[in-house]
Amino acid sequence: MAPLRVYILSIEKALSGGNATEHTYRPFLKNLVESLADGITATNEPRREACGAPDFIITRNKLPVGYIETKDIGKPLSVIENDEQLKRYRSRLGNLILTDYLEFRWYVGGEHRLTVRLASEGLKGGLKVSGEGEKQVAALLTAFLQERVALVKSPKDLAVRMAALAQHIRDTILRALADEEGAGTLHAQMEGFRKVLLPEMTAEQFADMYAQTICYGLFAARCNARMGDGKHFVREQAAFDLPKTNPFLRKMFNHIAGPDLDDRIAWIVDDLSNLLDHTDMEEILRDFGKRTRQEDPIIHFYETFLKSYDANMREARGVYYTPEPVVSYIVRSVDIVLKRDFHIPDGLADAGRVTLKNDKTEESREFHRVLILDPATGTGTFLHSVIDLIHSHILKAGQTGGWSGEKGYVAQHLLPRIFGFELLMAPYAVAHMKLGLQLSKIGYDFGADERLRVYLTNTLDDVFSLKSLSPFAEWIAREANAAGEVKQAAPVMVILGNPPYSGHSANKGLWINQLLKGFDRRTGQRTENYFEVDGKPLGERTSQWLNDDYVKFIRFAQWRIEKTGYGVLAFVTNHGYLDNPTFRGMRQSLMRTFDEIYLLDLHGNSKKKERCPDGTKDENVFDIQQGVAIGIFVKRLNEEQKAPAVVCHADLWGRREVYEACPEGTKLSGGKYHWLWENDITTTTWQTLAPQSPFYLLIPQNIELLPEYNQGWTIKDIMPVNNIGLITSRDKF
Repeated sequence: MAPLRVYILSIEKALSGGNATEHTYRPFLKNLVESLADGITATNEPRREACGAPDFIITRNKLPVGYIETKDIGKPLSVIENDEQLKRYRSRLGNLILTDYLEFRWYVGGEHRLTVRLASEGLKGGLKVSGEGEKQVAALLTAFLQERVALVKSPKDLAVRMAALAQHIRDTILRALADEEGAGTLHAQMEGFRKVLLPEMTAEQFADMYAQTICYGLFAARCNARMGDGKHFVREQAAFDLPKTNPFLRKMFNHIAGPDLDDRIAWIVDDLSNLLDHTDMEEILRDFGKRTRQEDPIIHFYETFLKSYDANMREARGVYYTPEPVVSYIVRSVDIVLKRDFHIPDGLADAGRVTLKNDKTEESREFHRVLILDPATGTGTFLHSVIDLIHSHILKAGQTGGWSGEKGYVAQHLLPRIFGFELLMAPYAVAHMKLGLQLSKIGYDFGADERLRVYLTNTLDDVFSLKSLSPFAEWIAREANAAGEVKQAAPVMVILGNPPYSGHSANKGLWINQLLKGFDRRTGQRTENYFEVDGKPLGERTSQWLNDDYVKFIRFAQWRIEKTGYGVLAFVTNHGYLDNPTFRGMRQSLMRTFDEIYLLDLHGNSKKKERCPDGTKDENVFDIQQGVAIGIFVKRLNEEQKAPAVVCHADLWGRREVYEACPEGTKLSGGKYHWLWENDITTTTWQTLAPQSPFYLLIPQNIELLPEYNQGWTIKDIMPVNNIGLITSRDKF
């Protein structure tokens, strides 16, 4: 008997019993689907359903084909197809059928493709089969089983489709966490991250991190996989295809997405693997190679992904990559400072070494002289620019013959000198992928035991004891402690980057908070104190803005360079520390530590409604409201007591970008981006400041009348009883 005839008779028999439910008919549908083609399996797993999976997952030889969502006979499918669950399925699952067992609605890529009806309920519980019903349903199901994921050739299309599946992975993990009720593999992994990296991590944040890690782990593996000869890209092998640059991610990925992945999650991860299997990676990677001065295509891909995945989260985290002109100005300026002020002819490309003695052990150890650290690496934009500059230097010097190989420049003098710290898994994975592709493109192939020294760690945390940690947490701790070796022992000379800005900091570790207040608990010694000025407490009723993350990163970098004894700190940050009264202790501290301070205020503060001096519009170099500034801090090796720093200041006002017509279309001809591309620390017109007690302002001011001004009464003298003004938050309602 034909499969559809068996299916119809089975449903009629169940209906005649009078007590059938939606679940009663599922075995009949399973048998029907599996009978229509060889190698097809229709899986109905209640645990998966509870975590957000459709009722049936259809596979051919273990590879995903499509999904079927079932409803009870007679349910209004026209209404159901527009409910939240179906909208979610349609937007995220490329090949889907919605059915009440008699009517079948097929959706491809979220769009309705075809509806056919097999039969309708007749009198006395029987079925009234439509004239062409059997033939049409057979054709629909056959086409459904033959549907192939369309080949993806566009980075934008891939980013959007990956984001849709990432949303589903995130939601599935959240349901699985709730299903575990506090005990299970996922909870153990979440506790591992809480213990080592993010103590206040919520279930939502864990699910988000997990989803993005899986997405970018698979993506990196697919970029690196060697396909051909009918080979398919599958989840179970992905860990082996991950770049050798990141042994930690390979190990971790095998744990969270390998062959033993929880089957409540595995189905949707397999769908993502199937999408990547049907992606023209050669075309995608060719597009990634089309780097322009204005845009990094890999970062543009990540930005597109985030915008589709969760635009609100992107904004809340401040996940905005640093514009290339800003990065270029900073990196080129640091290179110049090394050559000019430290007499290092090769600048950032220097391969020289120094020997240092450990005061505690009396042992001597050799290090490279110019060690470079980005303590908030993000997706690796600054380190990418550093590598570009170094490679250009090697090219100009005619030394490319010694670039690759075990004894070449990269292995001996580049990889051992460049370090990055990143707290979030997704940008961490992207940074490894981006830098690995960059080095591959310029002729370097990683050896079996080589890695990029970009570490998953919280820059502002102390090192961890491996005792009493779960195996999963121990992996994370080992990675973090490898970074700890850089924090504590390596004589880092250059620290650069774009640290996060967050007035309500989640980084509340004891070490960094005590360091801000003048105590280094690692050494037990007093040190620079941001909460004092002229040797006295600030006396502020509230000083929460000194706990902003960017302030903590500046304090970390200042501490690290003090330990080295010399070096360069170059950050682009919130510009509030230049003149906010609460930051006066921080300003005095920086002036005591460094010999020269260069401050390029990029303005763009829409919160203050900043405008150019001539009244025209002023724009931010980022897509944010907070104004920003570039700070370059230089500390020479001083054997004697040093004088306060020489402070140099400059302003950059105006539009972000100005374009003009050219034969090729348009070109950047003005604005802040153009100026930053064309200038560096030597071509910037600096104004030397003379910051005065008690505020030590790092902005220009007329100080001729300051003595007379200081003779007047202060506000505190006039109104000794005071309180802080209103500070609003959570204003988006």
